[in-house]
Amino acid sequence: MPKLNAVSETNAGREKTIVRTSIIGIVANVFLAAFKAVIGLAANSIAIVLDAVNNISDAGSSLITIIGTKLAGREPDKKHPFGYGRIEYLSAMIISVIVLYAGVTSFTESVKQIIHPETPDYSTLSLIIVGVAVVVKIVLGRYVKSVGKKVNSDSLVNSGEDATLDSVISASTLVAAAIFLIFGISLEAWLGAVISLVIIKSGVEMLKDTISQILGEKNDPELAREIKKTVTSFPGVHGAYDLVLNNYGPDAWNGSIHIEVPDTYSADQLDRLLRNIQTTVYKEHQVILTAIGVYSMNTKDEEVIAAQKKVREIVFAHPYVRQMHGFYLVKEPKTMRFDLVISFDAKDRRAAFAEAVADVQKAFPDYALQTAMDTDFAEE
Repeated sequence: MPKLNAVSETNAGREKTIVRTSIIGIVANVFLAAFKAVIGLAANSIAIVLDAVNNISDAGSSLITIIGTKLAGREPDKKHPFGYGRIEYLSAMIISVIVLYAGVTSFTESVKQIIHPETPDYSTLSLIIVGVAVVVKIVLGRYVKSVGKKVNSDSLVNSGEDATLDSVISASTLVAAAIFLIFGISLEAWLGAVISLVIIKSGVEMLKDTISQILGEKNDPELAREIKKTVTSFPGVHGAYDLVLNNYGPDAWNGSIHIEVPDTYSADQLDRLLRNIQTTVYKEHQVILTAIGVYSMNTKDEEVIAAQKKVREIVFAHPYVRQMHGFYLVKEPKTMRFDLVISFDAKDRRAAFAEAVADVQKAFPDYALQTAMDTDFAEE
């Protein structure tokens, strides 16, 4: 198995980056919250007060990100041999809930203000500070989100998106203030209600994405293609199939794959080949292949090779068969084995598989078929 020293160093650097970015977010949000709270109370503006509360929730989100990242960075142990990386998904989920809660609370307060309106009292200084807050939030949001994408941290990405939403909220309070000062019409509460609905929508989407990751999503098609390309680049490997990738946190992947090699390979040849594949895949893609299965491939008998070609023609006549692999035929006793990958587009995958196998059985009635239905975990 490949050594993990390089991974540990990379994770340590990633953790420092996330913590540093989160601390910047905490400091910025605490200062903004303090200024907005004072201004909002002085100007009797519910929109600005709610904006201040939202900044406090953002600071809390950054603190959760730090705690989650630290816990996720713990070394694997007997109870959790694959590490604690998935804690980051839990912290991202908590942040999503905070955003959702902030949206619901803001909407409730805005509705109360619509029913029992109060006249705001803006000052030039308060509007200038809110304007500065808009610029700070835009810059902070873009910075946090870009760092989050760079280090593959959903918590930072969610925090960055939340900060961008906050800049919209702050900007809307300026618009409401301008309308009030020019026309004498207070739209704060109505504007707050609309913005609250936007925040709720964002929180639901964040929560939905995070839960999807916790449940386990399909393989990244691009990563799957690159891994298979690397594996099949080795001499003697005629195909790579059944790639399964398991995610144990951002940038923490392990998995398994099947390869097809000539039936003339010795155990020693296979051992060296499998070790080289594991090492190369780890170096190039940072994925640990914990298991590599082997399909033997007929290479000596022309009659068997012709039979394989005929079987391929039969199965690929069926529209939902994406792939056939693991084919091997033994004349005595008469057995034939192969696996078929059936597309998720089929209404009944098992029925589609059974139909294809039945047609092969008709063409080779004397043979006992050993077949399996496989799944392409990177199917687009």
